[in-house]
Amino acid sequence: MNSPTPALEAVGVEKVYPSGNRELRVLRGVDLSVGRGEAVAIVGHSGAGKSTLLHLMGALDRPSSGIVRVGGEALAERSDVELAELRNRRIGFVFQFHHLLREFTALENVMMPMMIGGESPRAARGRAEELLEAVGLQDRTHHGPNELSGGEQQRVAVARALANRPDVLLADEPSGNLDRHTSLLLHDMLFRIREEQQLAMVLVTHNLELAGRADRMLTLEDGRILHEDEPIHDDSRSSEVAL
Repeated sequence: MNSPTPALEAVGVEKVYPSGNRELRVLRGVDLSVGRGEAVAIVGHSGAGKSTLLHLMGALDRPSSGIVRVGGEALAERSDVELAELRNRRIGFVFQFHHLLREFTALENVMMPMMIGGESPRAARGRAEELLEAVGLQDRTHHGPNELSGGEQQRVAVARALANRPDVLLADEPSGNLDRHTSLLLHDMLFRIREEQQLAMVLVTHNLELAGRADRMLTLEDGRILHEDEPIHDDSRSSEVAL
């Protein structure tokens, strides 16, 4: 019996940046496979390449070598326009800073990806209203970002990430700018949505409490993912890994 196609996959991924007369090798042959409905957390120190890996797997950048696949489809041969369409249609992003458009309401921010994808205004509005209700903001739909708290803005960002019913949700420090209480509420929401919609979810975080809720927690060190039974070269006993 054939195993299901991974929702997201990186095979031998490397990323090298020019740095003067030298090269900065950020990722060194990373292999990672994430199944549908699976949550994977990636932790590591500053400069380990966590955000770089997330950007490559989300088609925001291209690897220097190696293969990235979304739903079994390799991204390497796609044009920039095709990658933009794929990102909008199949991948949802949540970042530490919400990146909401200040001149638009919460409702309009959530509608935006659907409108870009060619959805009718009526259908986009209906879906956006459903999502804002799902994240507990049904009474804040017509408020602008400057009228929302930090946690509310981040919930709008989650709703926006889900607008086009993506297969994959990528989150880079999703609660890094929030207080503990608000962070816990956001974490609960992310894992509830992951379960309900069977999303493949990849979390990059320094918060080991959040990372510990994932199905797998992987450590990125010196540009590669350690095996799950490898020791982490860190003497710290803190509940957080430095950014």
